[in-house]
Amino acid sequence: MTKVENIAKNTSYLTIALIFQKIISFTYFTLLARYVGPASLGKYYLAISFTTIFAIFIDLGFTNILTREIAKEKDKAESWLASILAMKLPLSVLALGAVIIMVNVLGYDQLTKTLVYISAISMVLDSFSATFFGAIRGFHNLKYESISSVVFQIIVLLVGYTSLLLGGGLIPAMAALALASVYNFSYSLFIVRRRLEIAVRLFWEKALMKKIIFISWPFAVYGILQRLYMYLDSVLLSVLAGDIQVGLYQVAFKIIFALQFLPSAFTASLYPAMSAYWHGNRSQLLVSFERAMNYLIIISLPIIVGAVVLADKIILLFKSGYDGAALPLRISIISLIFIFLNFPIGSLLNACDAQKKNTRNMAIVMTVSLLLNILLIPRWQAAGASATVLMTNALMFMLGISAVKKIVPYRLRKNLKTFGKALAASVVMGLMIYIGNGYLNIFIVTILGGAIYFYGLFLFGGFSRADIKSVMKSFKRREAAAEIANSEPSL
Repeated sequence: MTKVENIAKNTSYLTIALIFQKIISFTYFTLLARYVGPASLGKYYLAISFTTIFAIFIDLGFTNILTREIAKEKDKAESWLASILAMKLPLSVLALGAVIIMVNVLGYDQLTKTLVYISAISMVLDSFSATFFGAIRGFHNLKYESISSVVFQIIVLLVGYTSLLLGGGLIPAMAALALASVYNFSYSLFIVRRRLEIAVRLFWEKALMKKIIFISWPFAVYGILQRLYMYLDSVLLSVLAGDIQVGLYQVAFKIIFALQFLPSAFTASLYPAMSAYWHGNRSQLLVSFERAMNYLIIISLPIIVGAVVLADKIILLFKSGYDGAALPLRISIISLIFIFLNFPIGSLLNACDAQKKNTRNMAIVMTVSLLLNILLIPRWQAAGASATVLMTNALMFMLGISAVKKIVPYRLRKNLKTFGKALAASVVMGLMIYIGNGYLNIFIVTILGGAIYFYGLFLFGGFSRADIKSVMKSFKRREAAAEIANSEPSL
């Protein structure tokens, strides 16, 4: 198999796995929400958010470095892995200690503490699993990781849902997550030892460890800021507004998070092409970026309008008790366009060796997010946290676009034209959904709305067959595809 064929196969594995993973994860979230109610759901995701923040201190960008260095020199895979594992072991102990101390200092009830302790087991195991899979990625193999990610979610779904049916409550449901983490850790360790034939051991090599720390710090800083930005709002909500508000907020957050597989899969193919064009074809880099922005605008706007109109019906998926999630959903779903567009913006900055600008932007956004959450949550609770999500993602977009303009001669007006056409088609679709919502089933209304949107967009000249063919052709070019094997992991 040629390198290009191997890359295409790996991309297919990852994309398909990502789609299934999101579907299974969202299914379990919906079932969990229906069975436990907003307050218990808030406790469950508070525990996950709490430990996820501390997880970044176990892996300070080490896994990204491991993948990159093994890809460069496969014969040194064992020494790199051994040194990183030796560094992560004491960091795991410190992170566990910090979790235990903080959850007690903040004065949470015993149930919440127990959930955090169980989630902390997953925190440690998942971190080491990520390292093992990072080593496997260095050998340009994503098959095992893709399979494991889907099996992980299946275990959580089956064990967690069964425990709910048997009346087990939150603790068995969280234990299902820990059980899936045990599987993930065991499987990834097995693949490294048996398939790659790499000895898994701890080795303290001071020179190599100093090198790891020196080259990993940008990844570490960005990772810490990103984790704080994504999960600190749930912790602040629990402290300032209570568990019920965390549960209501998580409904909106989970819907948005599930939809992110669309730009994620899209930019997974776009990133290596951008990297290749940066070094060999700057004009094509600009064209590909602008087209990517156009297509993500086209995808995101109808989702936003549809969710705003149907928010009350969407919330019914989670049963009674979640009526208060409709407003947070309507507010936060608007941020989807900025979230989608930030994917190609981040990819372009990383592909053009501007990773530090991404880190700087994330630092600014995280600081603003913290201040806005402290200001808005006491007054508007989950809606305040959702407003923060909207404003900070818009800020991230503006900062990113400003950085992009300094790298390529980006023409905002080209994307604004597409935005206008897509918005017009979305408004027409929204009116149809609003009218039909009272007479037709939500699924029928959604399908008809989607058909009307794309027909309207075609009439308005928002896209053409030539556009789609051009982008697909750019992804298939040999020089762009070949670059992925040597490209650095994005921050």
